[in-house]
Amino acid sequence: MAILIPKHKITDVQNAADIVEIISESVLLKKAGKDYTGLCPFHSEKTPSFTVSPEKQIYYCFGCGAGGDVFNFLMKHQGCSFPEAVTQLAERYGIEIPRHAASSEEERQILERESLLSVNKTAAEFFQNTLWSYDKNGDAGKKALAYLKQRGITKETAEAFSLGYAPEGWQHLTNFFSAKKIPAALAEKAGLIAPNKSRTGYYDRFRDRIIFPIRDIRGQVIAFGGRVLDDSVPKYLNSPETPLFNKSRSLYGIDRARKKCRETCVVYVTEGYVDVIALHQHGFENTVATLGTALTPEHVRVLKGQAEKIILVYDSDDAGIRAAKRSVGIFREKQADAYILVLPSGYDPDSFLFRFGAEAFAKAAKNALSLISFLTECAVKQHDPNTVEGKIRIISEMKEPLLSVPEGMERALYVESLAERIKTDERIILEKIREGGEHIERNRFYKIRHFRTPEQEGVSSAQKTENLMEKQIVSMMLQFPEIRDDIRERNLLEYFKDNTLKSIGLLILNRPESASAQLSDILGDAEDAEQRRIIAYLASQKNEWNREGCLKLIGQFEKTVRRRRSHPLLTQQIEAADEKNDRELVDNLFKKKESQARQQQLII
Repeated sequence: MAILIPKHKITDVQNAADIVEIISESVLLKKAGKDYTGLCPFHSEKTPSFTVSPEKQIYYCFGCGAGGDVFNFLMKHQGCSFPEAVTQLAERYGIEIPRHAASSEEERQILERESLLSVNKTAAEFFQNTLWSYDKNGDAGKKALAYLKQRGITKETAEAFSLGYAPEGWQHLTNFFSAKKIPAALAEKAGLIAPNKSRTGYYDRFRDRIIFPIRDIRGQVIAFGGRVLDDSVPKYLNSPETPLFNKSRSLYGIDRARKKCRETCVVYVTEGYVDVIALHQHGFENTVATLGTALTPEHVRVLKGQAEKIILVYDSDDAGIRAAKRSVGIFREKQADAYILVLPSGYDPDSFLFRFGAEAFAKAAKNALSLISFLTECAVKQHDPNTVEGKIRIISEMKEPLLSVPEGMERALYVESLAERIKTDERIILEKIREGGEHIERNRFYKIRHFRTPEQEGVSSAQKTENLMEKQIVSMMLQFPEIRDDIRERNLLEYFKDNTLKSIGLLILNRPESASAQLSDILGDAEDAEQRRIIAYLASQKNEWNREGCLKLIGQFEKTVRRRRSHPLLTQQIEAADEKNDRELVDNLFKKKESQARQQQLII
């Protein structure tokens, strides 16, 4: 049996939740008239096509078609179920949701997630208390605090990040959980303890390490990172992947960085916990770090939702340069405005800040290189630009990156910069780019000429007109409830040819006319994701409806219906041709039908 959340509780949550507030935690929104716009979190784009309506409490992307209410957004963005989305918002807005006994897989997952979050919170408190209660832990506790002091981390910063210490020994945390009656199997699933080889008991995963709690964007502890106090290996140890933690999506410090990212529209990305802490301590609170993995498309999606400009901060060693190069492709694919800051040789962000200070870092950040400029510098350092062979190799390496830049001023400036850098005629570089780009441009031309949207596929121009009228009527019903009685009395939906639009229309007519939360109710009653997408799209249309305009549209549709019914044979032939996807025959039959309709009007 699935979780049964009372309908009135769902309505309470809908009324309390602010869709702009919720979505703005993941998408950088800007006011645009009555609505808000931003870059869609569900597909790559440079120009915002994602719209959020506070008045209608819905979102819609005109680029990829994603749309719905606040529940749909959380479900799609976080990959959670409807009950999880409702429960999450209920907790946020202080609305109590009665829980019923359930045995479904969905309920099991929700309860498991809540239990894991509780275990992690308890573990974080244990580690933090252990660090600051060093007088009870002998030299080991003192050693941990001494290490933090030696790294320049202040007590205030350590407390702000909830830093902790996992003491030496194999069962400190295991015994703590046992005393708290926390099941060992649950602690194991959280990645905090592990079974011994004989599987007769458990031992602590983190031992004699500084502990860095890893939080999600809402500040919930989802995992832990641990660093040794000496030079032993592995230097860093992260929690394994769990139902809460996926390192390909998680970013250390995102919960604390979010506010500053929004204020500055900039986010710094580093590779380590201590780097994040050092930057925050020096005033760069808009800093996050990846967690032992290369930057992923999911990371970029999260970052684009927090800031307009992304600055990657890397060490200048070979590993840092390789990591920076790997990230370029992802940023280009996701159309992110990204820059690379490579620090001087021998310095990471932590050591650079403590050696040169915040002002020097800010100055270096201003000179961060764009992706193309960074690749150019890498190519120039690898190949001697003073030799013919070196020039050829540099141009060859830069051909693909330059092709990814749209033709125009931006590409021209990059080509000019590269030509100056390697002392070569711009025309030579342009010629090489065009050689490599000819097949790409041909493919792009072919796609533009031959691409048809799902709406266009198999639909004649005359049919599109009729389908458009049906869409307008449903949009009108959503945005001008006063007209619903007229549509009901005239039995208008009976003549709809599009079954999906017809079913949506019936959903609307079955709803009361009160404007409060009616759109969310309709979205909640939708049969599937496709219906919700269409409802959100039609509700997002910028139409100023009034009764006169509504009646005019109804009259036009009824006229179309009368024409359709006066030529039943032709209508059957059109439908048969449509089934065979014979567009030419469909168009010809429609023309014949329209001609007969005109002749009939002349006779009358």
